[in-house]
Amino acid sequence: PNAHQAIHTKMTPFCCNCSPPPPLPSPSPLPPSPFAIINNNNNKAATTLNKLITKLPQKLLFHAFTNTLSFTLLFSTPSSSIASVISPPLPPLTPSSPTLSEYYCKEDEESLQQQILVDSAPELVTNEGIVEEAWEIVKETFLDSSDRHQWSLDNWIKKKDDLISSSIPTRSKAHEIIRRMLASLGDPYTRFLPPSEFSKMARYDMSGIGINLREVPDDNGGIKLKVLGLILDGPAHTAGVRQGDEVLSVNGVKVRGKSSSEVLSLLQGPTETFVAVEVKHGNCGPVQSFRVERQLVARTPVFYRLEQMDNKAAPVGYIRLKEFNALARKDLVTAMKRLQDSGAAYFVLDLRDNLGGLVQAGIEVAKLFLNEGETVVYTVGRDPQYQNTITAETTPLITAPLIVLVNNKTASSSEIVATALHDNCRAVLVGDRTYGKGLIQSVFELNDGSGVVVTVGKYVTPDHMDINGNGIEPDYQRIPDWDEVTKHLLQCQTQRNGYTQVSAEGFPGR
Repeated sequence: PNAHQAIHTKMTPFCCNCSPPPPLPSPSPLPPSPFAIINNNNNKAATTLNKLITKLPQKLLFHAFTNTLSFTLLFSTPSSSIASVISPPLPPLTPSSPTLSEYYCKEDEESLQQQILVDSAPELVTNEGIVEEAWEIVKETFLDSSDRHQWSLDNWIKKKDDLISSSIPTRSKAHEIIRRMLASLGDPYTRFLPPSEFSKMARYDMSGIGINLREVPDDNGGIKLKVLGLILDGPAHTAGVRQGDEVLSVNGVKVRGKSSSEVLSLLQGPTETFVAVEVKHGNCGPVQSFRVERQLVARTPVFYRLEQMDNKAAPVGYIRLKEFNALARKDLVTAMKRLQDSGAAYFVLDLRDNLGGLVQAGIEVAKLFLNEGETVVYTVGRDPQYQNTITAETTPLITAPLIVLVNNKTASSSEIVATALHDNCRAVLVGDRTYGKGLIQSVFELNDGSGVVVTVGKYVTPDHMDINGNGIEPDYQRIPDWDEVTKHLLQCQTQRNGYTQVSAEGFPGR
């Protein structure tokens, strides 16, 4: 299976209600400032902001995903085409609406001042600079996951002089040097991306309306969701959604505190249908609602049916999960509720041939079966952002005995789910040893539009087992009867919790 990816690009912070417009057909002799804020009251703050924003670059780079855990994907070549992003202005305010200057706030000025310090001087892209940039990314983030552990920071620092000891005549030569440099790491997932391939990765849209979201901590310790990237002339962009907007609700459902994966599930739907999106512009802007047409078909990864097994009186709910996309959690919840309503007393979750997908979707799926506080997965990396303990926050949706089917093509996000349920005594694993893909790769953009994929971390199971290269050994090769499943899970709980005796009648769902 392909490596998990998370894309890192250089972003321009959002200015409260002041974004550049799309290009005009031809310039006028004396054009008005395209960034000007309405200033009927001679507002000093608005005047200051007008001066600041004329210095901002008009081009905003598309950022496809947030951090690795929030959005990680099993990369496949996307079918849609996306251009770079230019944020046009907000729709005109009605005569009764307040002027934009009334929404200006200090936070936006500070954000703009910081960006101007970065962007005021033009950036010179040199061949030597591109190589050094790639070298620096590896120096700061690379995690050597090999058994030999050949890589060391000291050796990497010494390598720098050899790489750029003389001038590099062409860009293609610079790219060749980067390829050789990354190959020397001995990591099969760390590699160079030419500009054409990097741009394809940035086109991946999971929402169906042309936006990507990031989770941002709020003042109360929860999370809020902000628009991280927009597709130029995509559905959301055309409707009026802007870079940096906070998403407040989707189809009337308040989203504060929800994960980005959950909100993407709400946004997705059949093509040519509409979704209502309520946003707040910037840090202090107005709240607006938009009716956005979906233009991509969202495919459900879930198939389910009610079955009779082992001549049991109680039927079994069978669920096959083909991949972990933004619809995985939502559609799995629907399937489990319908199967429960139909009388299912036992469940089978089929993860065979599931190569993974969005890691955040896998985490959300695992949480559906776990108790509050139980560990889903640990992440390990040199950078502190990749050192996390992910736990469940709520009670499980179902507590009935569960079988998870796995094979040698069960990989990545699927392995995270399988080990989370197995190690927390929620399921038995049946089938063959899994693939063993437990690494985190991040994608970083270089200044010439190319990129590098770098292994930055790895996943560790709740029982502290390294998934990568090992896979997961199942409990059974053939499906046991449900009495055996129940007994196995009770013994697991007894050992895990230190109980001396647990009766079958006390098993959840019995």
